[in-house]
Parts: sequence; structure tokens; C-alpha cells
Amino acid sequence: MEIILLGIYGFFVWLIFFKFKWLPWNFTTQFITITLPIVGMMVLFLLLNICAPATNDVRAMNYVIPIVPRITGQVTEVPIQPNRPIKKGDVLFKIDPVPFEATVKAAEATLRGLGDQLKNAAAKKESLSPRIDLAKKRVEQFTALASTGAGKRADLEQAQSDLGNLESEFLAAEATESQARAQITKSQADLVNARYDLEGTTHFAPANGRVANLALRPGVRASQLIFKPVMSFIEEDDPWVLAFFRQNELRYVEPGNEAEIFMEVYPGRIIKCKVDSILWATAQGQMPISGNLPNTQPIAAPEQRIAVRLLVEPQDRALFLAAGARGAGAIYTQHGKIIHIIRKVFVRVSTKMDWFVFKLH
Repeated sequence: MEIILLGIYGFFVWLIFFKFKWLPWNFTTQFITITLPIVGMMVLFLLLNICAPATNDVRAMNYVIPIVPRITGQVTEVPIQPNRPIKKGDVLFKIDPVPFEATVKAAEATLRGLGDQLKNAAAKKESLSPRIDLAKKRVEQFTALASTGAGKRADLEQAQSDLGNLESEFLAAEATESQARAQITKSQADLVNARYDLEGTTHFAPANGRVANLALRPGVRASQLIFKPVMSFIEEDDPWVLAFFRQNELRYVEPGNEAEIFMEVYPGRIIKCKVDSILWATAQGQMPISGNLPNTQPIAAPEQRIAVRLLVEPQDRALFLAAGARGAGAIYTQHGKIIHIIRKVFVRVSTKMDWFVFKLH
């Protein structure tokens, strides 16, 4: 772009001094003619780097989800292919469900048995209640007769014994009922867990995306260990586009600013974006929390650039941005809008260069 500007400037110099000879070509005009573009270009680029900062480091990043089954079992089916588009809800793989189905059936049988036990205990309590009431009345009657001397002491003792036996049976049935209720609660939880594990035999895609490094095959025993994922799932619905700038270039950058990027995988195409946020944090700014004093010795470390997250505009969101795609771009702040057009020309000229592959083999 600099060559184009200098070419235009040289054309006007030729018209003024040589074609029409409006001004004399002497030492003064020669000095001004040579100095003017140098100073002008320096001022222009200084303003552009502040009002419309550009970067050669734009990266497309995606969330990578390590897929770990929530159960351990033998894989029976892997219906997907690596690096192929996958829709949310598509089956990623299946685990043999037979042992988990058996666990569900066993839990259901246990729950049914406990339900019958609960019903029997409740029925026994219901049948004992009228008998206990009758036994209490008989005890009252024999007590009244024994107190007047009209009844036998043995009949009263027998009635009291019968009442005690009935009450003991009632308490036993009540204890059985309480125990059955507690076991039913536990068995219901076991059944929920068993059904949850059975559902886990089929693993679905958590979002739209694709699977990388797929090494899972039928017959492999998949483990639920979190440090041993069976595959990596790359989301594609919400890619992160990060542009990295020098720290002093961001003084005027604000959320909502217009931005343009171009990626090497799409030569000649301008992708419209907006600034979402500035990630005001770098690894150099992290202090480890420990009992040791921080190391303040001078370290020759490169300057950590600040990342700016860009949101792709709706008209370009259907464009596939591969994780790891690289490119360049610029942000147009609310300052110096009159020179933004120059940066836009720079960007468009630069993206045309991606058509050429500079290799000698």
C-alpha cells in the first residue's frame, strides 16, 4: 500500500514539476518534495496505529470438549467419522447395555418386593386395630368385674395377655412398615441411578461440531476416568476469534467497535466483525499464591500482547472457521474516522496477497 501511495504522489510530482512546470525544480522544492512524503507517511502510520490499529495475529479458536463416558463398559458401536460435521444430539458411540439393563431390572424387582412388603405390613396393622380395640374393652370389663368380686382374676390376666400380644404384633408390623418405607426410598434412588447409567450407554453430541483424534472402535472398553477421554469434540457454534495487539495500541478500542479480519484459508475475503471485549490479562500478570516470596529478578521475557475478542457479524457467521485458522485484521475506533478508509484499503490489498503461495517446491 505504501508503494501505491508513493506512486500516486510521484505522479502528481511529475505533473506539477515536469509536465506542466507549475513550480521550478530547484533545491528547495526538491528538499520539500522528498521530505514531505516521509513526514506524511510517518504521521499517517502513527495515527493509523492508534485510531485504526492492525494486527497480523488473528486466531480462530473453538471450545474443545473431552468426551468421557459416565459409565465403564465395552463399546459396541461408533457411528461417526472423524473430521465430519456432526449435529447436536447425534450418537457418538454406544456401550453394551446388557449389564446395565440387568441392574435396572434387579432394582425394579427389589422395589416391587418392598412395595408388597409395605402393603402387607399396612394390611396387618389395619386388621389388628379393631382386635386391639376389642381387647382393650374386654380388659376394662374384666377389671370392673374383678373389682366387685363378680369376675375371675384369671380371666382378667388372660385378657391383659391377649392385649399385650396384639399390641406387640402391631408394633412389629409398624416397624416392618417403617423399614420398608426407608428401603423403598433407597431402592428408588438406586433405580434412578441404574436408569441413569443405562441412558449413559448411548453418548450424544453435546453441540454442533466435529470429532478429532477419533481412536475409539467397537470392542474397546471405555472408561469413566476423567483423565482418559475417548475422543475430543470441537464445538463450531460459538467460535472465539481473538486478535492480539500491542498494549499501547488499545487506548481507544472499545466494545462495539467495527472490525475487519481476513483469514489465510479464505484469500480475498473480508470478514466483518465487532469488538466484544478486551481480555485484560496475560500470563505475565499472574502471581502464584504460595508461601514463597515472589521472584523479582529481571527476566528477559517477550512482551505479552493483549487479546481482543471479536464477534463475527451475522452475514458471515455461516462461514466455517477452523480451530487454529490464522489471519490478520484491523479495528476501527471512534477516533480519526477520516483516515479509516486508508486502513480499509490496506486490509483489502493485504488479503489479496493470500492468493499467492510463496514456496519453491
